[in-house]
Amino acid sequence: MTSSAATSATSPPSSLFDPLPLPAFTAPNRIVMAPMTRLRAEPDGTPTPEMADFYAQRAGAGFQVSEGIWPHSAGQSEWRVPGLATAGNVAGWRTVTGAVHAAGGRIVAQLMHGGRKGHPDARYDGSAPAGASAVADPEWVHLPAGGKAPSPVPRVLSPADIAAVVAQHAAAARNAVAAGFDGVELHAANSYLTHQFLADNTNLRTDGYGGSITGRIRLALELVQALADAIGAERVGIRLSPANPQFAMVERDPAPLYRTLVGELDRIGLGYLHLTDNDAYPALTDLRPRWSGVLIGNVGENRDATTAAAAERTLGAGVADAISFGRGFLVNPDLPHRLRAGLPWNPLDHAHLYTPGPVGYTDYPTATTDAAPKQVRLS
Repeated sequence: MTSSAATSATSPPSSLFDPLPLPAFTAPNRIVMAPMTRLRAEPDGTPTPEMADFYAQRAGAGFQVSEGIWPHSAGQSEWRVPGLATAGNVAGWRTVTGAVHAAGGRIVAQLMHGGRKGHPDARYDGSAPAGASAVADPEWVHLPAGGKAPSPVPRVLSPADIAAVVAQHAAAARNAVAAGFDGVELHAANSYLTHQFLADNTNLRTDGYGGSITGRIRLALELVQALADAIGAERVGIRLSPANPQFAMVERDPAPLYRTLVGELDRIGLGYLHLTDNDAYPALTDLRPRWSGVLIGNVGENRDATTAAAAERTLGAGVADAISFGRGFLVNPDLPHRLRAGLPWNPLDHAHLYTPGPVGYTDYPTATTDAAPKQVRLS
């Protein structure tokens, strides 16, 4: 394939509102809904009716990436994070994807293994976290009964454990297709399991999964290949966040590692790369020439329509083919319309970001009606 960066000099730059051809489907615009943790699932990880409403309301995105979904209960990062491991999980997600498709949208499942993140008292199966090395997450964990607890020191995943994790991801990808998703995205960013193998301070291993760049990127490549083998490479994306210091992650020299990783990923023929830019490392600029497929940039958001101009500049520079928005979609079910028309955004309801039920979730008004969007119910 020829990269978008290589062709940008001879073809007009794309607009946010142009269609985006991907290997598995064509998105009607280049405004992607980024994954956002909302903690609305049932305790066993099954999606709720409100979740179907939430995603259906936002079906105007080019496509949506779901909130992070655990591929196995041992990878649950927080209470009420959804799963894709059981028949009940699959049936619940089928309601969500059915609502999105009925509204004309497309949706990809983000597979998110917590690794060291989590707590036995905040996991459905009561399991203890396990990660790349015995390095605890500095964040305290919210408990279902109220209050917080410090994150425990994780058990170190053995090579046999890692093989099981890879198999669990492949099974979850097959479940995603059975649930009606249009593809899957591996969450290899923002301090979750795969990122824990990439980062300096969370991977202290001396075996084949640590030490050298080849060792650090091994899990990411094994997971992606397993997903591609399970459902087809064209249905698989990956999210990376080079040099993201969130949750005390440390990557002292990210460029050599991510250049190598992206180069290896490019050989697999994935559906897309979802890349977070960072002030410490210009990932889009550095990695675009190493990626020949669709690249989605996550570059931060303002609170109003000036975001559209910034996003158009990023597309015009040829360093991304689409832009993902998180908070913009959280508070604006009709974000593409607001961006096109230059309309203001709804204010964020901080108090109900992570509370069960529709308040602060499915009750944000659209600009056209000045009222909460219609709730969707599928039998």
